[in-house]
Amino acid sequence: MSFPTKLSRTILLLTFLLTLLTQSNSYEFMSNWKLPTMITPKDIATDMEVKKRFGDKKLVVITGTSSGMGRKCARALLLTGEYHVIGAVRDMDKMEAIMELDSYDPSLFTPMHLELNSFKSVHSFCENLDKFKGGKHVDRLICNAGIYQPSLDHAKWSEDGHEQTMQTNFLSHFLLISKLLPDMSESEDARVVTVGSVTGNDNTVGGGGVYPVADLKQLDGLKAGFQNPVSMLDGYNFIGAKAYKDSKLVLMMTANMLHDRYHKQTGISFSSIYPGCIAESPLFREKRPWFRKYFPVFMKFVTGGFVGEEEAGQRLFQTIHDPRCSKSGVYWSWNGGPREGRGAEALEKGGQIIGAGGSGGGWDSIFENEQSDKVKDIETTFNLFKYATQVTGAEWPEPHVAKSPCPTLKVVGLVTAAINAKEEAKRMKPEPGMVGAIDLKAKAANNFDFITQSTVVKVVKAVQDRFLGELPEDAIQGSFQEEKKVSEAPLEHIEHKVAGEGSHVEILAGHHDVADVHAKVGKEDTQPMRERLSAMFEKTEL
Repeated sequence: MSFPTKLSRTILLLTFLLTLLTQSNSYEFMSNWKLPTMITPKDIATDMEVKKRFGDKKLVVITGTSSGMGRKCARALLLTGEYHVIGAVRDMDKMEAIMELDSYDPSLFTPMHLELNSFKSVHSFCENLDKFKGGKHVDRLICNAGIYQPSLDHAKWSEDGHEQTMQTNFLSHFLLISKLLPDMSESEDARVVTVGSVTGNDNTVGGGGVYPVADLKQLDGLKAGFQNPVSMLDGYNFIGAKAYKDSKLVLMMTANMLHDRYHKQTGISFSSIYPGCIAESPLFREKRPWFRKYFPVFMKFVTGGFVGEEEAGQRLFQTIHDPRCSKSGVYWSWNGGPREGRGAEALEKGGQIIGAGGSGGGWDSIFENEQSDKVKDIETTFNLFKYATQVTGAEWPEPHVAKSPCPTLKVVGLVTAAINAKEEAKRMKPEPGMVGAIDLKAKAANNFDFITQSTVVKVVKAVQDRFLGELPEDAIQGSFQEEKKVSEAPLEHIEHKVAGEGSHVEILAGHHDVADVHAKVGKEDTQPMRERLSAMFEKTEL
């Protein structure tokens, strides 16, 4: 090759690099670059061990594979021969029986114990998973397991003292994601899928037209530590059906937050899914027998919204397997409106319509569903992520994007940060007059609730107890703790935001004596604070 030719190529290369560096986003293309590492004999041995154990198969972790949609999804994954599935389950004996019934290949499926009512169990599961997989990275995480306790008029508590529905469905999955995120970021095609629900998405009839509606309000319950006896994220009294709907809402919000914080940084795809109404699911095991018998009939032949476990499992499998579903930040659903294409065909097929029509839309009917304003509420999502991190003790990587290497920016940034810290310290100092008055509409709502609970609700409950029969034993038993009175709650300082923009005071969690808080608030704020605390204690103490 002649010297002029080499020179011309060098000039072209330099021109190309200069063009990249002069663009406004010139450093973004380098954000995922990694320094080359020296390959050691130990690395070679680790790769050989991983290849021997897993081959080219992707490693999938699914919670709740012993029943329902999780079981069907796991079976679909194994039939492809492309995955090794870790079944994270509470009941190992039941899982081993399912492995025999469904003829699982033990070389492709590994059951591991995970009790989602215990943060300690989540940590133990991750330790056992790390030992089992060795140098293999987790490629898929599906947060599927969930419980539904709509008939209870009181909360059941987890081992950690949190309401069971929210810890099982959300908090423990939140912690699990944080534990596996660093490892999954090393995978070339990693996906995290959370199972949401139409009931948590209030821009639909199922989510916004059926009482109770998912609503986190100001997250006062989570902000206060969400500890027994605080049973709801919004800080209000317990409603079993709402606890489930709230848990699905926050799972969808979490997928969005993870997408915004970590997708570009790690390459992991974060999404949520609504598979359809699985009316025959074990999810309804704590409902009364009459409901479990007639609800599937209603969904099959009246609304047309019925989806069988097999179809739901296929849909969850699709979000894991289909290349189209590698897109991040999406709420996946399937086409097929209620009551479409029903008629005689529905009777012939037992209400299950596969393909276009009904809720049995097939593989190609998947679409990116619209999320409600609550799901997309950025401020509430940010606070949810912050408070859930505090409650669970989750540790997250610091999110970052490509930054300009300009030295002037770094120096000026350090000076500005120091000034900001000094000014923020001034603004955080409690001063009289910072606490706002109680919202009159909140007073009216509390009065209305008191009247209805004293009359209508009691009548309805009496009729229900008389004609609907007893709750199943599973719905009543299973609380890891007794419900605590307010006076038994831990006396720890928490920051509590009171009505009024930017207003903060410190109160003692679970403290009965309003007068003792007087000194912390200021004389002019005594009456509003007294009313607010009194209302809180009335709602919390049983």
